[in-house]
Amino acid sequence: MTEQWADAGAPRRRKLRLGVVAAAVTTVLTLLCCVGGAAAFFLTELGGEEKDEATVAGLACDAAHRVSITGDMPRFAEYGEGQLRNAAVIIKVGQDMKVPARGWVIALATAMQESALRNLANSTVPASLALPHEGVGSDHDSLGLFQQRPGWGSVQQRMTPSYTARKFYEKLVRVARWEQRPLTVVAQRVQVSAFPDAYAKHEDLAGRIVDALAGGAARTVQIAGEAVCDAASGARIAASGWTAPIPGGVGSGFRTADRPSHNGVDIAAPKRVTEIHAASTGRVLVARCDPDHSGRRDCDRDGWPGKGGCGWFVDILHAGGYITRYCHMLERPRVVPGELVAAGDVIGLVGSSGNSSGPHLHFEVHVDGDRSSRGAINPVPFMRERGAPLDGST
Repeated sequence: MTEQWADAGAPRRRKLRLGVVAAAVTTVLTLLCCVGGAAAFFLTELGGEEKDEATVAGLACDAAHRVSITGDMPRFAEYGEGQLRNAAVIIKVGQDMKVPARGWVIALATAMQESALRNLANSTVPASLALPHEGVGSDHDSLGLFQQRPGWGSVQQRMTPSYTARKFYEKLVRVARWEQRPLTVVAQRVQVSAFPDAYAKHEDLAGRIVDALAGGAARTVQIAGEAVCDAASGARIAASGWTAPIPGGVGSGFRTADRPSHNGVDIAAPKRVTEIHAASTGRVLVARCDPDHSGRRDCDRDGWPGKGGCGWFVDILHAGGYITRYCHMLERPRVVPGELVAAGDVIGLVGSSGNSSGPHLHFEVHVDGDRSSRGAINPVPFMRERGAPLDGST
């Protein structure tokens, strides 16, 4: 339900309400880590099953692609053709208004939560029932894709998808730093909903729909006012809501023939001066020193091959049940468990603590809220498909 719109400043970090992510958190942490250095990487302590992963062909990114609202619609199990056509209208309005693609993702996620991408009439607003609609709601006097109330326009206007999308964007772009802030925070500034945390769960699918309808646009990032494909790193956040945690290329890959239990990738980087960024908005699950094979928690010094342990590390839970892991930090992480971090926030510095042969970041991505080896997937295609490649390519 949308009541009225107001914009007020909010701290960059805050505690995330448990309802957003609690269901995705598992109770047991099986710590998997690596060894690494700038020139060579050696695996010593990893174990676990190898997981087969289907290779997903990445959609080409065309920042100039114009969405069509009349052509064939892509297929998504979650939505039918009419709903995707409404999504196309929302994106087209954003394109016409020159709103960056991050705004399209936010708008879609909002409409997905408010109406499941259906243009809803309302049983308490008889005039809406006489207008074209795709379902009937009963939430106060809310109407349309964004469930807007009378302050947003007349009944006919609120039942017109292009009008409601335009009104949403007009208020979106007035939210301070809207492109950098968490989706759920920005959507709530516009909607003032009774369920402010509900928008976050739609972010991943909203990005995939934007990619399918708008030529991979969720993979773009705004640089000097221009949409650039596959260039999200650090403080530059792709429209998908993701960014590469540090710049550089992968030196040791995911589950290679020589290291079949290497459940992440290693990115070499200078010690102490390289900041590690949260790859996406999420809640910090763990931020601590991982004990080595001897049970020692001495992460404030450099490790060595065979020592065991991840050193200083952080796990973050993101919308969609994804977990990212960041190992071998220089010192105690700059975040604490329970803290909500935004994409691009600095969470620590590159170091060489734990089972490590040199300064680097060991980075993992897990799915289904599973921190164990069973949940690990190859971070390289995952991050590339979100416009935040780990291999230094642009």
